[in-house]
Amino acid sequence: MKKCLAIALLMSGATLAHAQLPALIQRDPEIAGMVQEVSPDSLKSYIETLVAFDTRHTLSTQKDPKKGIGAAREWVAAKFRQFALRSNGRMTAFVDTITYLPDGRRVDVPVNLGNAMAILKGTDPDDKRIFLITGHLDSRVTDVSNRTSTAPGANDDASGCAAVIECARVMSSHAFPATVIFVTVSGEEQGLLGARFLANKARDQHWELEAVFNNDIVGSNNSNETNIINNTQIRVFSEGLPAYRLDSVANMIRQQGLENDGKARQLARYVKETGERYVDNLQVVMIYRNDRFLRGGDHSPFVENGFAAVRLTEMNENFYHQHQDLRTENGTEYGDLVKFMDFEYLRKNTALNLANLANLAKAPSMPREVTIEVAGLGNSTTLHWKAPLHGKIKGYYVLLRESANAYWQKKFFTTADSMKLPYSKDNYFFAVQAVGTDGNESLPVVPKVAGRR
Repeated sequence: MKKCLAIALLMSGATLAHAQLPALIQRDPEIAGMVQEVSPDSLKSYIETLVAFDTRHTLSTQKDPKKGIGAAREWVAAKFRQFALRSNGRMTAFVDTITYLPDGRRVDVPVNLGNAMAILKGTDPDDKRIFLITGHLDSRVTDVSNRTSTAPGANDDASGCAAVIECARVMSSHAFPATVIFVTVSGEEQGLLGARFLANKARDQHWELEAVFNNDIVGSNNSNETNIINNTQIRVFSEGLPAYRLDSVANMIRQQGLENDGKARQLARYVKETGERYVDNLQVVMIYRNDRFLRGGDHSPFVENGFAAVRLTEMNENFYHQHQDLRTENGTEYGDLVKFMDFEYLRKNTALNLANLANLAKAPSMPREVTIEVAGLGNSTTLHWKAPLHGKIKGYYVLLRESANAYWQKKFFTTADSMKLPYSKDNYFFAVQAVGTDGNESLPVVPKVAGRR
């Protein structure tokens, strides 16, 4: 075995003159410490408080201080302000509102639509990158228009909101070069209204929004019908072909075979690698759909506006506890109640989000103008790139995978701005990441063809 490895290294030495063996990827001690701070008790307390508002339906009361969507979003904003006291002035919190008019579908009266937000400003004034985590604050029962019945929404989606709140709590006392935004959106059940409002704002204000993590139903470990119990896996949904300006890039995608390498799919791979690095006993399962079959979530408006966005959801949904009136029928209890939650599982799923947010916010920005040479025929591949605009780097990873493989299989480290690899571009896909001085990696960049648009 050792002899074979030595031969492989000798054979690759001539073409990897600037490369080293793939570096041992270690946990950043700061991020590892933050992951350990995530508390199942804190998550449970957030969810119990949100459930205690009785209903968080988007059209529910906004005047009652103890009931309804208005009280719920003000409580979340207050928690964010509490955490901001630990941030040395970097974090601000508020409720971002618009008046949404009746739409003839799921909104029949004018409504003050509000997203509770906290912004943890980056320390580098020249670095405008933003990373965003969301969960939806509103809840519902069987009738999506019923705004008065008790709708606990413990898992759908107080679990996602709890993940957002806990990430804000832990990250508020840490500093990152880039900006992180924590938001609990309203109106998901009425048609992704709050998320669309925010995504459109990000587009219109030209945010450098590089990644969106949408957490929706992330806190229960079992399914109905199949009766599967599983708290060691979580799904990450990502689109294949881009929903944004597909007509203008379709020919390039077909020519280069990049149907599986869009922004969302690259982010999903990053979530899997980084999350599994930091969170023990949790496997990230990539689902090659933008969302569950014929369904949608709050990441979709961001995808439609050209941003990299994914949805994280528990492995096995229980539909007895989702979109249900509270009742018991034939011995089966229906309703989205706290007692059906698994808070250790939610802790791991929250830590998955935190590790990814922190790794991205600490990392340099992506390398620029990544290209692949195509002049002449050959069985090697040469890549070139330029340094990122922001962040201190120690080098780059060149990533490689076989064309039919879902994940990056190899990483080659270099401090140069180009690399020649003894792998044919006919058979492999490539990408380049910038690596910071603490080992944090940027998102990968798939190369464009040199000399072509």
